[in-house]
Amino acid sequence: MAAVKWVTLRSQWLGRQLRDLREANCLILKDAAEYLQRDPGTVSRFETGGYPIRRPDLLALLDLYGVADPRRRDEFVRLSQEVWKKGWWDGYTQGMIGAFIDYIWLESRSLEIRGFDGMILPGLFQTPRYARVVISTLEHDANEAQIDRWVKLRIKRQKILEGKNSPRFMSIIDESVLRREVGDRECQSEQLRHLVDQAARPNVEIRVLPLSVGVHACSTGAFRIFTLGEGFPGVGYAETPKGAIYVESPDSESFVRMYEEARKLTLSPEESAEFIAAIAEELSR
Repeated sequence: MAAVKWVTLRSQWLGRQLRDLREANCLILKDAAEYLQRDPGTVSRFETGGYPIRRPDLLALLDLYGVADPRRRDEFVRLSQEVWKKGWWDGYTQGMIGAFIDYIWLESRSLEIRGFDGMILPGLFQTPRYARVVISTLEHDANEAQIDRWVKLRIKRQKILEGKNSPRFMSIIDESVLRREVGDRECQSEQLRHLVDQAARPNVEIRVLPLSVGVHACSTGAFRIFTLGEGFPGVGYAETPKGAIYVESPDSESFVRMYEEARKLTLSPEESAEFIAAIAEELSR
């Protein structure tokens, strides 16, 4: 029996936008199906994201729904092409759940990423050595081949911070993350020096949240806020013991509020870089 294909966030977003357009035109599924000369069940699966819509059907629906703006039509077409498209991360993701594939897609399509981390450093900042210790600890049932693939994937993901079209990454890191030794002192010191280098990137802002601030708005744990291009909702992301959750705007505003409240208590980017470098120096003695 064939495995059930993961219904991706991007397929759900495309389907929901098509449904919204249909309803805005006061049409029912039967109307759209007759226009396409298809079964209403097929159109329903387009709208739930369970079946990929082909370009001719998509363009026909956009005509039916009166979407004439070339830029908006192009965005629909581009999204439809990505719904089941294999990304560069394929080949590294064996054994990963579909929710994390969506995370990588969000990461790669974002204009801006904001986040808080209170236990380990963000994957986009991790050195190979640090990443291996983290992955080996969290994925204790994985074999060496899986760990090797996942470390390579994590390092390759970091390429999104390079180049002129890279997203802006605004990261709040709790001081405890900097002082928690992952691996050993040498591994942690190397990681912190790498973190200072990353903070020098023009599209990266790293702010340290000092332990001295006490309890703060982000005390529930790590999260991300993804800001994508036109046609996409803002997305909040958090991991739980039962798996990842994705929350779209306007509900994702609760993540934004937590981030902004914590940001008020952080060191400036310049102070943060000096603070991180000082801890790295302590560890190397």
